[in-house]
Amino acid sequence: MDTQVHLRSLVNAKNLWNNHSNTGFTLPEMLAVVVLIGILAALEIPNWLAFVETRRLNTAQNEVHLALRQAQSQATKDKLTKQASFRIQNGVVQWAVHQAEAGQFVPDAVKNNGNLWHNLEPNTRIYEEQNNKGAKETTLRKQTSQQVWRVLFNYQGCPIYEVGDECTNTSLRTLGQITLYSQNGGKVKRCIYVSTILGAIKTGKDHLRANENDKYCY
Repeated sequence: MDTQVHLRSLVNAKNLWNNHSNTGFTLPEMLAVVVLIGILAALEIPNWLAFVETRRLNTAQNEVHLALRQAQSQATKDKLTKQASFRIQNGVVQWAVHQAEAGQFVPDAVKNNGNLWHNLEPNTRIYEEQNNKGAKETTLRKQTSQQVWRVLFNYQGCPIYEVGDECTNTSLRTLGQITLYSQNGGKVKRCIYVSTILGAIKTGKDHLRANENDKYCY
């Protein structure tokens, strides 16, 4: 019984193929289909690439946000000053969470230990330029001699300017922001910022209008 069903299916498939082969497509029809596919591809490829880059930026933003949260959590857990560091190494943005040391922007033991550093998504860059309001979109404390940024959290989870600072005697300069963009072009940006001296950490995206701090990413 099964053999007859299979034979019947094969015969039907053959008939369908013969009918399709007999009718076929004319050359103008085939050319029209090819042209249509080309037009659709030209329209959709840029949108697809922009979508992929935005997804990558979102992933990088989440990773930076997690790094800051991790440093803050470890600081309160271990009752020590912890640090989230960011650097550009061979064109790649990297981050590390580690213990802070007084007098060292990033401890040498951390700086030279590649196993502690994690790469962000490919093509992700830190936006260092000024916007058209004359303000910088990345304002985390930076080591001037190198492309390294950091955020410190004390044992209470407060962002601080120097190791040993208390929540009540720190500086508003700790309320910094890091803004990311894609090297592949486009105007999409994503940012992560410490918004209060108690350690609130927020994420934001680019807007058409600047906020009260002249930032477009918030």
